Formats: sequence, structure tokens, C-alpha cells
Amino acid sequence: MRNLPWAVRINAGFAAGSRLVIQMANLSIATKCCVVGGGPAGMMLGFLLARAGVEVVVLEKHADFFRDFRGDTVHPSTLELMYELGLLDKFLALPHSKVDRLTMQVGDELLTVDFSHLPTKCKFIALMPQWDFLNFLAEQGKHYGTFLLKMRTEAIDLVKDGAGVVGVRANTPDGPLTIRADLVVGCDGRHSTLREQAGLHVDSLGAPMDVLWFRLSRKDRDSDQTMAHIEAGRMIVMLNRTDYWQCAYLIPKGGMEQVRNKGLPAFRQAVADLSPFVGDRVGEIRDWDDVKLLTVGVDRLRRWHVPGLLCIGDAAHVMSPIGGVGINLAVQDAVAAANVLAKPLLEGSVTADRLDEIQKRRLFPTRIVQIAQLMLQNRLIGPALESRGRLRAPLIVRLLQWPILRSIPGRLFGLGVRPEHIQTPGAART
Repeated sequence: MRNLPWAVRINAGFAAGSRLVIQMANLSIATKCCVVGGGPAGMMLGFLLARAGVEVVVLEKHADFFRDFRGDTVHPSTLELMYELGLLDKFLALPHSKVDRLTMQVGDELLTVDFSHLPTKCKFIALMPQWDFLNFLAEQGKHYGTFLLKMRTEAIDLVKDGAGVVGVRANTPDGPLTIRADLVVGCDGRHSTLREQAGLHVDSLGAPMDVLWFRLSRKDRDSDQTMAHIEAGRMIVMLNRTDYWQCAYLIPKGGMEQVRNKGLPAFRQAVADLSPFVGDRVGEIRDWDDVKLLTVGVDRLRRWHVPGLLCIGDAAHVMSPIGGVGINLAVQDAVAAANVLAKPLLEGSVTADRLDEIQKRRLFPTRIVQIAQLMLQNRLIGPALESRGRLRAPLIVRLLQWPILRSIPGRLFGLGVRPEHIQTPGAART
């Protein structure tokens, strides 16, 4: 065994029963499903398929999940899935903070999104670093013998046979790797390599803003509310992360250079003007390296699949950061995909109709949430960032504060339009 090539060594620990083929130049793995991308959609899908007994390989190009300023809002819909899986107590044992309502100040008006009425076990958003969420899913997946997570493995090309996709080619620190699979699922994010190589058409829906992310320390005397404040020409969102505020300062699309040209003192003062209670801390923004630019986009694939390939999550639909729904829509996609695909993958009978079934099920809720986000972008945020006068929330936003309508925003952003439920069986853990 010691004399076998590196190809075997990097595959140490791969599940019993998985197929390994050694070629002259590289390693080739054959599996039922290859999931490309270790984000929320990819890790949840990999875990659920392995839990159902399906042989699955998840590829993640980075060495770990530690990337700052990612979506850290785990909504009630995702917490409900953890409850259905019997993992909620273990999940909530991870460090997190709770948000049961979101408060938005628009000019002199105060608007609230309340989650306390939702028909779920957890009536709150859990603010949790995304790396903790992904590590948790990875650990759960490793309890099943059909699960393999390969870090530092970047998919660079599709393997095609005739008109269909039959696998991917990837780079690893030890050399090239080919994964042959009955189905490839692209979960490789908003800049998806797989959707581009498959020639899937993307419709860009636009966004009038970008976001500057930074941190400020939080003091005991501060409010414990997660809040947003919009004034003419500027907007800030502050997420309570217990010992610090994670701040999102919204700027007009492509406006980063203009902000920098005004200088760091002017930026600090703008933050203090919007949130006076942190005025004594804006000096913690030491230089522009402490401020990260998130380029906001909203788009959607017209078709999510070709034979042998399905795209879900950000690879199928990029969401605006409004409402923090992105990771939760991705998780919902993964659950729907697992529910539809687990049995066909086990039986070796994944058809185009099955892939189309997933798109049809998830396209409607995706459209509805994107419509709501675009309405807020185009009728509130965009005009506010361009305004120099008195600011008021649009009439439709104010109407949603009426008691009879107040539950709608919380349900839309907390649960979504078509929340998914776990239908896949649970195989024995190893």
C-alpha cells in the first residue's frame, strides 16, 4: 500500500463502497453526485444526500470556510429545518445572537419587521458566522459513510459525453482530479464557473447600490436591536453581533471611488451622523483595509439545468442583501433538490424532468422574493441614496405597518413563500 501513487493517498478516508479508478496522469473518482461549492446550498445538499444513503462528493476550492463579511443571518425557515432534522439544540449551542425584529428608520418614520408571530419553533433570526454554519453541516455529513468533502479542490471544467455532463475536472494541491458523476450540482456561487461553461443564460435584474462592510465595537449601554437608518443620500444597517456591530453602509452603485476621494475622516463622520451612539468608536475604522466592498447584484438563470447538471443557490439566482435571505433561499433550494433527487440518484435514474421539477418548484419563491427586494431597491433605497431632500418611505412600505398587514414582511423574509421541509430518509450514521 505504501508504494501506491499520491492519487490513492489523497483519497484516504473516502467512504467504503465508493468507486476509485487510478489513471496514469491523475486521479479519477466515480460517484453518484458531485456537488461543486461548499457554501450553504452545497453543504446542505451534500449532507442531506449522504443522510439519505446517496454517495456524494462535495468540492470546496478554499482550505477552510473562514471568510469574513458573508451572509451570517440564519432565518426561522433554516432553523425549522434544523428542528426537523433533530439538530436544533446542537446547532443553537454554537455562538450566536438572536434577532426577533428588525427596525428601520426612514427619515422620521420608524418601521418594524417582526418575526414573533411565525408558525415555527424559532421565531427569530440567529446571527451566526457562516463558517460555523458550514463547519456544522460538514461535521454532520461526516457521520455518513457516503459523504466526502474535498477541500482545496477547485472545479475548473465540465466533463461532457455527447450532449450531457458526466463530471467535472478539478485542480488540487496534488494535481488534477476528475470526478465522474451521475449528476453534477453547481453550487459555486454568483460567479459560477459551471453555469458559464454550460452556457446557461443569466438575466441581470440590476441593483442601484453597493455595500461597504466594517465592524465597530459594541458597548453594554448600546441598544440590542438590529437596525437600519435611511436618510437622504445615505443608509446604514447595523447587525448586533453581541460584542461588535457588523455594519453595512450603502452607497450608490459604483460609488466606492467617490467615497474614498472624500477621505476616511468624511466617511467616519457620515457613519457617526447616521448612528450617533457609535460616534466615539468610528476611529476603529483605521484605514480603508477595514472597509470591505460588496458589489451588489440581482440575477436569475432562465434555465437552471442541462442534462447531467443542475444549478442551485447563488449559481441559479443571486439575491440582493436586503433581508439577508440569500443563504436561506440557497438552503431551501438544497432541501428541495434532495427531496426530489435522493431516490432517483440511488436508483440511477435522474432525468431532465426531475431537474425541471426542482427549477419549477424553486423558481416561484425566488421570483417573489426578488420582486420584493427590487421594489425596496428601486422605490426606497435607490431614490434615498440619490435624494437631497426630505425622505419618506413609499406608501406600500407604510401600509405594511398596518396591524392587519404587519405579519407579511416577517413571513416573506423569515419563512419565504414556499418553505421546504425535510422529506429525505435518514440512513444509519457511522
